[in-house]
Amino acid sequence: MHKNQRFHIFFTVVFIFFGWNSQAQKREMHPKTEFRGVWIATVVNIDWPKTSSDMVEKEKSDYLEILDTYKKLNFNAVIVQIRSVGDAFYPSNFSPWSRFLTGKEGQEPQPYYDTLSWMIDQAHQRGFEFHAWMNPYRATFDLNKTQLSPKHDALIHPEWMIEYAGKIYYDPALPEVQSHLTRIVEEVVENYDIDAIHFDDYFYPYTVPGKSFNDSASFKKFGNGMSLADWRRSNVNNFVHNISTTIKACKPWVQFGISPFGVWRNKSMDPKGSDTQSTSNYDDLYADPLLWMDQKWIDYILPQLYWSMNNPRASYSKLVKWWSDNSNNTAVYIGHATYKIKADSDKSWNYINEIPTQIDFSRNYHNVQGNAFYSAKMFVNKNMDVVRLLEENQFKYPALPPAVPNLKKSVTDIPMINEFMKDDGKYYVTIKNPLNTKVRYIALYSANTAGNVNYNDPTQLIDKIAVEEKYGNIYLVLPVEKFEENRGCAFTFIDYAANESKPITIDLATAFKIKLPQIINENR
Repeated sequence: MHKNQRFHIFFTVVFIFFGWNSQAQKREMHPKTEFRGVWIATVVNIDWPKTSSDMVEKEKSDYLEILDTYKKLNFNAVIVQIRSVGDAFYPSNFSPWSRFLTGKEGQEPQPYYDTLSWMIDQAHQRGFEFHAWMNPYRATFDLNKTQLSPKHDALIHPEWMIEYAGKIYYDPALPEVQSHLTRIVEEVVENYDIDAIHFDDYFYPYTVPGKSFNDSASFKKFGNGMSLADWRRSNVNNFVHNISTTIKACKPWVQFGISPFGVWRNKSMDPKGSDTQSTSNYDDLYADPLLWMDQKWIDYILPQLYWSMNNPRASYSKLVKWWSDNSNNTAVYIGHATYKIKADSDKSWNYINEIPTQIDFSRNYHNVQGNAFYSAKMFVNKNMDVVRLLEENQFKYPALPPAVPNLKKSVTDIPMINEFMKDDGKYYVTIKNPLNTKVRYIALYSANTAGNVNYNDPTQLIDKIAVEEKYGNIYLVLPVEKFEENRGCAFTFIDYAANESKPITIDLATAFKIKLPQIINENR
């Protein structure tokens, strides 16, 4: 056995059985509040649709299979790529329909449906947040302009574009480009019931040896005496700031999240940097995530820590600690490389406990509030040994996503039940719509008796149910089997910023016998 393999096994055994004590206080094994997201990539049909020629009904079936797979794993957020190369998975005034959806750019789905609206609705029905993932600067995936729609920006505004390493990019320096891309984001925020706008790591493109990103004309016109690197960072910072203010002016509860490359700077370049030897955001992609957090321009940061626990050049364990120590004003989630499971030159990924160990490790850092996984297809009828480990351990119980950092507040309303009926193996619940709270979900808890229901106990969280409103009331239909043999049940409100109210608790053994159920305790 190779020395590195022996070390990996030893490290994992020590970690699992004895825990990791680098923090003063260890986080509970099953947190009640935790972001659990999965990226659903649409570019070149990585995750969905499986092919660009799929019929609409197959597209829908395959999307629901992804949702149901991750619902079973107790995830609570999907990060769906709705714009990857100057296109759109929705009817847009600024972008053509994506060829990855319909087979031909600019062609709408047949039969027609608003794909994004439908995807959001299906995600919300299953209790997922929907994060609309957009690649702002990448205009094309290759140089073949014949497959572009006449409405594509690369054809309408070639003066906005820079060809680089076989792709076409928007020039980030141009004010008209920044304004145009901001309007694209604004259109989605205004027209769709999303929970977040999400950018990934593509700002200025990754360096390709022997290639030069030729923005010299823009630098000459707008450089204003700055170095090229500082000027490029300034362009990105201005754009991030503009997107942030646009989102919040439209819908304050819609989050803005970014998942940058996993290294801010290497310590060799900056004492504040991480102990890594890697490409970096600051020096190579001209992105400065620390500034975005300091300025409160983003609600969450999700660094892509796509390395194994002890990778010699960029260690997952070291980077989790670095991001935890350097977070500010912002929720921190960790991005995981499920695409590397049993498929990477780093043999650590051959061990089925690599991802479970990474999750356990990150939970020890109180500034880290969740995880996301790239990409969705990796757990859909794949890697079932890893899936079983997660089902039985790390994701055994549901969790609620964290509240929007700058909108955390106490929810003063408490659910008031107007009617509780039992019929045909289901509970039918009517809850009075609150006056002061815009409710997104109802959280449901259960215990053996009403007196033992504790909504602070993550093992009692049963589900998060999308609100359906009728005539000023909220209607719920709950299968009896959700409660097994339990008699106690509690409901809480969850608002659009993911804040949770205190519960109302009832006794299921007697509730359906009377019009108004027996209230056990509203303030537990």
